[in-house]
Amino acid sequence: MSLSHLCFYSAFVLSSLGLAFHRTHFISALLCLESIILSIYIALSIWPIHTHTTSFTLIPIFILAFSACEAGTGLAILVSSTRTHGSDHLHNINLLQC
Repeated sequence: MSLSHLCFYSAFVLSSLGLAFHRTHFISALLCLESIILSIYIALSIWPIHTHTTSFTLIPIFILAFSACEAGTGLAILVSSTRTHGSDHLHNINLLQC
């Protein structure tokens, strides 16, 4: 395993651990999700270079588009939660409550 693979795997694992353990603020959960998507994007962007193929070069573009949609939706939920509840704590977001 090369050093670049180790860096991407460790970034993914650390982001997942951050998402699992830091569950108080919504903005920290969004940042962990964004770093997970970023590590997946970089790994998928470098993968065709290592395999010397061009067949998988479009997949990172789709991942980047989905991450932009995820970031926009997450920030919209953050703003609406902060306006209605006054804070960005995750325990304020309840799907059973209107």
